[in-house]
Amino acid sequence: MSSLALPGSFPSVSKTCYAAGNSIIRCNVAEPLMFSKENGRPRIPLQVNGDTSFTNHLTRFAVPHAQNDTRLRIFSGTANLALSQEIACYMGLELGKIMIKRFADGEIYVQLQESVRGCDVYLIQPTCPPANENLMELLIMIDACRRASAKNITAVIPYFGYARADRKTQGRESIAAKLVANLITEAGADRVLACDLHSGQSMGYFDIPVDHVHGQPVILDYLASKTICSDDLVVVSPDVGGVARARAFAKKLSDAPLAIVDKRRHGHNVAEVMNLIGDVRGKVAVMVDDMIDTAGTIAKGAALLHQEGAREVYACTTHAVFSPPAIERLSSGMFQEVIITNTIPVAEQNYFPQLTILSVANLLGETIWRVHDDSAGGFEPYSSLGIDYIIHHKRQKERIFERENEHKLVYCSLQLHKFPLYHCSLLGIQSAMLNQSTKVPSEQPDMSTMKLDDEDSSS
Repeated sequence: MSSLALPGSFPSVSKTCYAAGNSIIRCNVAEPLMFSKENGRPRIPLQVNGDTSFTNHLTRFAVPHAQNDTRLRIFSGTANLALSQEIACYMGLELGKIMIKRFADGEIYVQLQESVRGCDVYLIQPTCPPANENLMELLIMIDACRRASAKNITAVIPYFGYARADRKTQGRESIAAKLVANLITEAGADRVLACDLHSGQSMGYFDIPVDHVHGQPVILDYLASKTICSDDLVVVSPDVGGVARARAFAKKLSDAPLAIVDKRRHGHNVAEVMNLIGDVRGKVAVMVDDMIDTAGTIAKGAALLHQEGAREVYACTTHAVFSPPAIERLSSGMFQEVIITNTIPVAEQNYFPQLTILSVANLLGETIWRVHDDSAGGFEPYSSLGIDYIIHHKRQKERIFERENEHKLVYCSLQLHKFPLYHCSLLGIQSAMLNQSTKVPSEQPDMSTMKLDDEDSSS
């Protein structure tokens, strides 16, 4: 019998350097983790080029939460322990103690090693490959919490497996997404927190509340940190089904133009590119999708974009499934950069030079806080604002920006100061590459008067 005990622990905080032009931005944690007296949230003493002003901004706009909340418990399965540790570290909590064993015949045994009676329990477990193993482990964890008299059980599923089987495309097919939703509900979950479902209708398969968060702002902030002129950008959908996702992404990148790759699929995990709708000649193409599995679709799309004269091609996705031969296709040199998030753990042997992994720990951690506090989850509008609109507003308020080509860095600076969900500075994973010439105002502009149109907020 093999066993795996998962005690609550914090990952060691690393120190990372990032190059920004001719300057070096170093994010160091100068002191141990401390808690703010005002709201009980973790206060991280950051130093950026020797400036500690970032610390005040990180806590200034935080939503107040109760310190040492004994009614909140976070447990992690074995699918993505690193992400669970990052989420717990962001929230200033420790992972709950749980024992997960696998018997010789493959059966799974779960035992909670601390009381959860009357507690608000969050179980973090993506159903990534091996999907069946991780799904069954999640179901048993839910059942263990239910039988331990937990008050509320929320299944935090960064990646929802079987989401692509959400409809019948041929006769006599199953709709596995609905089946998995029924299993999670019947196991005893009271709520589901998911990230970037393959299709929005999957939320309707659950008979319990579903909080659907998007990893798109994490990638948008990272792209905004790059000195790419908005006039050179074109957002590309790798298939017709992803047009709505790509259009929303393009709108948040200063309403960049949109291109569509038309493909014909001859079988599962097999795609053939037919033609391109739109102009990409001489432009930086950003391909947007919710996941990369075998990378057949996105690789053939990138080859077509190069044939049509694209200067550079970026691949952006939330979920990196990376089934073989995805790594060979993505590292073949067609992509300037492959940008993913850590909803699914990527084995170290699958790293390649063009790969960039962004963390969604702050995003999920803040969502958990707001669900627990019964607060509104309306932090999306800060990332739904167009880059050009934000710059125009800041110029009216502060009149400090002088150069038009700095708007990407300005947007990234504003996001980091106003609502730092999408930069995992706490763990040194990713940081905004701020230019030394970018001027940071001493007081933040009042964004409460900024409004979104219905289409932005809905997308």
